[in-house]
Amino acid sequence: MLSLEFIRKNPDAVRRAAQLKGEPAPVDEILRLDGVWRGHLHKAETTKAEQNELSKQFAKSRDESLKERLRQMADTAKSELAVADAVKRELDDLLLRVPNVFHESVPVGESEAENVVVREWGSKPDLGFAARTHYDLGEALGILDFERAVKIAGSRFAFLVGEGARLERALVQFMLDVHTREHGYTEVWSPLLVNSAAMTGTANLPKFADQLFKVEGRDLWLIPTAEVPVTNYHREEILDADQMPIKYVCYAPSWRTEAGAAGKDTRGFIRLHQFSKVELVKVTTAETSLDEFERLTRDAEDILQRLGLHYNVMLMCTGDMGFAQYKKYDLNAWAPGLDRYLEVSSCSTFNDFQAMRANIRYRPERGAPPRFAHTINGSGLALTRTIDAIIETYQRSDGMIAVPEALKPYMGGVELIGAR
Repeated sequence: MLSLEFIRKNPDAVRRAAQLKGEPAPVDEILRLDGVWRGHLHKAETTKAEQNELSKQFAKSRDESLKERLRQMADTAKSELAVADAVKRELDDLLLRVPNVFHESVPVGESEAENVVVREWGSKPDLGFAARTHYDLGEALGILDFERAVKIAGSRFAFLVGEGARLERALVQFMLDVHTREHGYTEVWSPLLVNSAAMTGTANLPKFADQLFKVEGRDLWLIPTAEVPVTNYHREEILDADQMPIKYVCYAPSWRTEAGAAGKDTRGFIRLHQFSKVELVKVTTAETSLDEFERLTRDAEDILQRLGLHYNVMLMCTGDMGFAQYKKYDLNAWAPGLDRYLEVSSCSTFNDFQAMRANIRYRPERGAPPRFAHTINGSGLALTRTIDAIIETYQRSDGMIAVPEALKPYMGGVELIGAR
């Protein structure tokens, strides 16, 4: 979140950032309540100070007439402090509803039409025949099953079967190996259920409650991404700067309600309630966070390049970047059958927006006061849409799918999906 002090000093900048992000921001109400809170707090503190002075007089004089005044002062101080605490709780709730500001390099725009492609890798494949979609190919080969998933769980679920399931497993192992052995990340396996405090720490709550699956009667939520548990791994901690950047990679299933996505990508293995990702998370210093953000994005790109998938890197504009993001790239892989790009990774830096919520701090040097850390994350990569891009890019005219070279060691010798 943005600190109250920052909003006090920069109300116009906060209002402008919220407006350009298309987000409501209760700045005026925050400033009003800030005045009310400080007024009651000042009254409580002043009364308490006067009470202390009068107590000293009573200790010397033993004047019984002072007792009633002391009692009244104690009641007033207690009452004012109680009101101040209640106002502060309301103020803290409003602070959670203010979006992050954005970096000066972020383009100003209202929608995805104003996003900017900053680079591309490879070129769209020329298959030499009419490309088929991943869902047509997957169903024909028996590696994707949507109908049976609907019977069991409803719409926006899918089965991966046989070599389809093996393809996802191969991708997970390949990505984890590259990120841990070559990119320097530490692998973690996280809880798949988290409490409200963890969701609040990554800014999923209160803003995106309607996008989340909650366990009835429990303070537990299914994770929408491994970003949530992994970022909160160091909540309420003070780290040493020489430990940083701290780099984690986590494979995990994820769940989202896809509220507001009615009619979008209803066919295929694209916009599901349950999906899997290999997530990259960094906790770093304020001084290095932008550089580490670029490195994390390149780490995700490296996976796409090794898989031989054409993609672009898109810098998201203010109106399409998100509530909590300070700067954001989307990595979009080309899907020939769909004849469009699919987002396979979103890489974001948050400055101290998440760390302030989760109270993740670091000490720049011995004896120095702690500062809030900066957090970064990105998919390295999301499995469902990466599988879609692989199926459509490596399809053959006979309906089979070639296995990318990088995945062959992980596929147990399978080189063609669909070969009998």
